[in-house]
Amino acid sequence: MASSRLALHRPKFPLRISRVSVRHITKRETTADPVKETIRKALYPPNINNKPTPTGTWRLDVARAIQIAIPSKQAHETIERAWLLYQRHQRWKREEELDRKYECMRKAMEELEKIDPHLFKEANRQEDPRQRGAAETEMAKTLRGVEKKALESRLPGLFPRELRVPTDTPARDGWKYEWTPVVRKA
Repeated sequence: MASSRLALHRPKFPLRISRVSVRHITKRETTADPVKETIRKALYPPNINNKPTPTGTWRLDVARAIQIAIPSKQAHETIERAWLLYQRHQRWKREEELDRKYECMRKAMEELEKIDPHLFKEANRQEDPRQRGAAETEMAKTLRGVEKKALESRLPGLFPRELRVPTDTPARDGWKYEWTPVVRKA
């Protein structure tokens, strides 16, 4: 009886129906270019948090893994105290090394004071970077552009900012033969 009802609703003329699904066509278009597919996967990674990552940053069984690795609270506290003890010993070693270096520097300064008091005074002279001498102020009036900026931005005793960072390859525009450093006179 069900087959007779189907026969009544069937169209009288034959239809040609394509059996290709739309989803299949679009899938074929996206997988046609593997480079585009790789870029798409890199830019839009899947946000699936229910599987472990290959790097081990997220795991389903992290609680069980911790329980296997550290079975009790006392073991965890023992490991924690051992780590703090290790860090304390490392800090003591660094402090001893700094004390040794400071002592060597102090001895060298005492030797310099005995050998040449003038060099000792120059090495320990305190400069106020905000104050300029009369000669330097007059020279700053004549400078323009980059040279003036270099003079104003440079603090005495520090590495000059206008020097280039050393590189393995030369600059594209080559050597600047006309460049001269700004001479500071105290």
